Amino acid sequence: MSPSDTDPLWELPKPPSTRRVPAKRDSASRRSGKGRRQPAESDPIARVVVDIPLAHLDRTFDYQVPREHDADAVPGCRVRVRFAGKLVDGYLVERAATTDHTGRLSYLERVVSRERVLPPALLTVCRAVARRYGGTLADVLRLAIPPRHARVEAEPPRAPAAPPSEPSGDGWSHYPRGPAFAAAVRQGRAAHAVWQALPGEDWPRRLAELATIVAGQGRGAVLVVPDHRDVARLYAACAELAGADAVVALSAGLGPAERYRRWLAVVRGAVRIVVGTRAAMFAPVADPGLYVVWDDGDDLHVDPHAPYPQVRDVLMLRAHADAASLLVAGHARTAEAQLLVETGWAHEITPAREVLRTRAPRVTPTGEDFDVARDEAARAARLPAVAFEAARTSLAAGAPVLVQVPRRGYVPGLACARCRTSARCRRCAGPLLIPGARESGTPCCRWCGVPDPSYRCPACGSGRLRAVVIGAVRTAEELGRAFPGTTVRTSGGGDVLVEVPARPALVVATPGAEPVADGGYGAALLLDGWALLGRQDLRAAEETLRRWMAAATLVRPAREGGRVVVGAEAGIPAVQALVRWNPGWHAALELAERGELGFPPHVRMASVEGSPDAVAALLDEIDLPDSGEVLGPVPLGEVDEEGRAERERALLRVPREDGKALAEAIHAVRGVRDARKVAEPVRIQLDPLALV
Repeated sequence: MSPSDTDPLWELPKPPSTRRVPAKRDSASRRSGKGRRQPAESDPIARVVVDIPLAHLDRTFDYQVPREHDADAVPGCRVRVRFAGKLVDGYLVERAATTDHTGRLSYLERVVSRERVLPPALLTVCRAVARRYGGTLADVLRLAIPPRHARVEAEPPRAPAAPPSEPSGDGWSHYPRGPAFAAAVRQGRAAHAVWQALPGEDWPRRLAELATIVAGQGRGAVLVVPDHRDVARLYAACAELAGADAVVALSAGLGPAERYRRWLAVVRGAVRIVVGTRAAMFAPVADPGLYVVWDDGDDLHVDPHAPYPQVRDVLMLRAHADAASLLVAGHARTAEAQLLVETGWAHEITPAREVLRTRAPRVTPTGEDFDVARDEAARAARLPAVAFEAARTSLAAGAPVLVQVPRRGYVPGLACARCRTSARCRRCAGPLLIPGARESGTPCCRWCGVPDPSYRCPACGSGRLRAVVIGAVRTAEELGRAFPGTTVRTSGGGDVLVEVPARPALVVATPGAEPVADGGYGAALLLDGWALLGRQDLRAAEETLRRWMAAATLVRPAREGGRVVVGAEAGIPAVQALVRWNPGWHAALELAERGELGFPPHVRMASVEGSPDAVAALLDEIDLPDSGEVLGPVPLGEVDEEGRAERERALLRVPREDGKALAEAIHAVRGVRDARKVAEPVRIQLDPLALV
């Protein structure tokens, strides 16, 4: 089913037309710089996007090309131009013989490089992303094109890789619709799917098989994953099937020279497969045939720079514009992915139930009637008897045990032992914690770091403190006492393990930092489920299930003794979805509840954050569609005695069919504020990931 520009889900633009629509020109073209010589009428015209992220200047400007630069000034190259009396960078996007501007035009100062770093397809998708998020084209180009490295450009170009041979792809036979999707990719048809991977699935190889099929046909594939560990696994799988010369890995962690070298290999068409983190979502592969996003619910897929694009949305725009296939993959499923399935834009690829039963571990919630009858403290205990039993069994069998803890540190949250009032710093009102590995350590502020050895509760005056939540370091210490003689390792923060050997050990990890065990874990203990489910966030249940399933999929199947103990009540929907290994059911339930309450993805929202005066001024100026409504503003953080906070946030909400109008209204109000040079900044984000 092909999306259209009226699709209420994503409002995808129509593919670009070959007919050129003249760009608007005004007096800003005259102010773009004073030429140092009188232009000749025969000099050609260059249309340039200047690297100035101001909304009221979000368009192209015409310059004349000096005859000495005529051969180098090719569409897509970097140029330097004089704008408002200053030399600025820009991209030449089009050559023309005439201009609709009647004033005097300036000359290009120089062509920085004749390398075509902005091909037409990349320009099209960048413009679409800017429109979708109410941002500027200059902002998106900064995310899409890495900084230039002259020495790398001067190096000999990378030789094109030979087309790889087609892999068998037998692994997709475990999914009833898997072979059909692989066949559509092989035949070059634009197929859209949401894939739920089996527990213990070698997902890097499955994705590498699809990418190799596409590369074998001479087309390109872009595969985006959350972090560098996933990049390493996926790159190794692609290099094994397609050859190391046919694939590159792109991530923000690369040095500027190496990143630009690999990016040039992509834009020059030397490689067909691109693997990377969110930095790779704009990778300009030649003739793209497949786009893949793995684990689209991970917050690492949202770029922290304006206009804050999300990888899944960008790849959807690219797949539509390029008539390419798109695969949204993961062990869990987001509400946005479920909406794609329910609207018919994508088909779901799920495993057969008989195969799933043989591959999934046994999941046991704590607090079940049987456990309570055997151990009365099981309902309230952090590590009940069933968890100890699962850990001992796994260790006795020679397999490691994974322990997932939601918080880092030792005791990352404190409260009054008498009245349970949250312990706050007397200097900045930040939360107190015990950073060191000693329960009797001095409490310190998490924000300013100032210790408070003589803390007194402002509510009851007590000086005693208790732990609200226990971190990974404290958990490792307790498990070391409970299992003497057993190796205890931690993974999280700045020390993340990649893999652990297949021998008895306790691995305490925070969500997202779970290492892969050789042969799989014998058991997984998912502790403090209340800390994840109790977060004040729209996506708390969805995110909790995603983290649980990411850990549980590392455990051996139930037929091999694999067991997962989750620290939450069995009646909670997220726990039921984990027990039944049915994230699609939970995503459908979550989507229906959000539709009743008017939350994303059924609506489009924009968050506006700033000082109270700045937020109020923007709300007065913005021209929302008739269906729009304003929620808030509400204070962010602590408030003073008069009830005012330093920062406030308001939410703008419209039905999804009016999402385009909301983006245009945000772009327009940004243009007005930029033109007036408003001093107080306001952070505007469309489709924010967190709605706390």
